[in-house]
Amino acid sequence: MPLADHLRELRNRLFKSVLAILVVTIVAAFFYKHIIELLQHRIPDNVQCQNGHVHPGEKIRTGACAQMTVSGLLGGFSIALKVSLMAGVVVSSPVWLYQLWAFLAPGLHKSEKRYTLGFVGAGVPLFLAGAVLAYEILPQTARIMIGFVPNDTTNLLPLDDFLDLVARMIVVFGLAFELPLVLVLLNFTGLVTGRRMLGWWRGMVIGITVFAAVATPTGDPLTMSLLAAPIVLLYFLAMGVCFFNDRRRERRRAADPDHALDPDEASSLDYVPEQVDAQSFDAEAERRRADDDFDDAT
Repeated sequence: MPLADHLRELRNRLFKSVLAILVVTIVAAFFYKHIIELLQHRIPDNVQCQNGHVHPGEKIRTGACAQMTVSGLLGGFSIALKVSLMAGVVVSSPVWLYQLWAFLAPGLHKSEKRYTLGFVGAGVPLFLAGAVLAYEILPQTARIMIGFVPNDTTNLLPLDDFLDLVARMIVVFGLAFELPLVLVLLNFTGLVTGRRMLGWWRGMVIGITVFAAVATPTGDPLTMSLLAAPIVLLYFLAMGVCFFNDRRRERRRAADPDHALDPDEASSLDYVPEQVDAQSFDAEAERRRADDDFDDAT
């Protein structure tokens, strides 16, 4: 298509994506208090304050506690808007991901579309797994961080800062879980082999550990380990998938040397002469003379 048609197509896709986010955001605005309570519930009872003192929960502890606060006259409105927009982006993700796919799909070959759909189908569960892990370890993270507060003091925890922390952890954990999928994608495109990934394993483990230490918002060793350990496990699983794909590719290459060619790429020519059977050659020449309507002189 001409450039103007591409831009109009992009405009239509963006309009549908923004419209989906806006509709879900408006619906989520009616339930923003329930969403906040769901996220607030991850702060355990044994670190929350009640009238400036530790709330008596299942586990009695002494020392500091945390108290959720909202500052400013417009603080509640800004929190409601932030929570609703965050829910709108997350819940409407299937719509805007499909619009992105529909914009890119016409430029892909059939085999590339098949691989892309497979990677999208695997990427969504991986991102959700990382988000669920971040949500589940949030109570332990809260205990560790509030434990640094001096005893008999109250930690004033602004609600908007807490929501930012939760959002950052969900995004970081979710994107980190996509690393093995990226490596498998590079292997399927022929850029990285499983053997090369095996040679990288020491550096990858160190790199994943450093990334977990930098990317986790809290920075405590427990949260860092809970992020690094699943990524390392997924890395070795991705390595196994790459080895399996390399063996499958070698078997196909042995059966058909031209299987890996692009549909627009010409196959290589074999200039080695083959042995011709004399009897078959004479029979073919006789058949051609019989089909010819003219004599040899003509």
